[in-house]
Amino acid sequence: MGYDKPLPSPDPETRPFWDGCREGLLLIQKCSDCGQVRFPPTSYCPHCRSGAFDWIRASGRGRVFSWIVVRHPVPREVYAGDVPYVVALVTLDEGVRMVANIRGLEPEDVAADMRVEAMFDAVTPEITLPFFVPAAGSSGGE
Repeated sequence: MGYDKPLPSPDPETRPFWDGCREGLLLIQKCSDCGQVRFPPTSYCPHCRSGAFDWIRASGRGRVFSWIVVRHPVPREVYAGDVPYVVALVTLDEGVRMVANIRGLEPEDVAADMRVEAMFDAVTPEITLPFFVPAAGSSGGE
């Protein structure tokens, strides 16, 4: 049975990120001129407007900044079997924020500032989705 949920459509700006995920790497951009890191990927630096950047490997570790628990699936026919699930805004240790699911614990156990680490789910041969789990030894607010 194939993956039946919406998938990202990599484009020239985002393809390196998705290729990294397929390799189990969380990649973010770093401006070659001012050094600012950024996510999501863009073709120019929002800080200094430079078009020069490198892709760098992020640690994959961060903290929960905010989250929601989805209990009413939309569309129902696609997500009914998944509820409840957590959609979180995670601040990576590098300073950028990323939206992803949190797995590996009950939704009620997610806490602000909880340490998390990235994992990867190869949902198709082309697309691997990042998600986060509690970091080893983590308890909320650690």
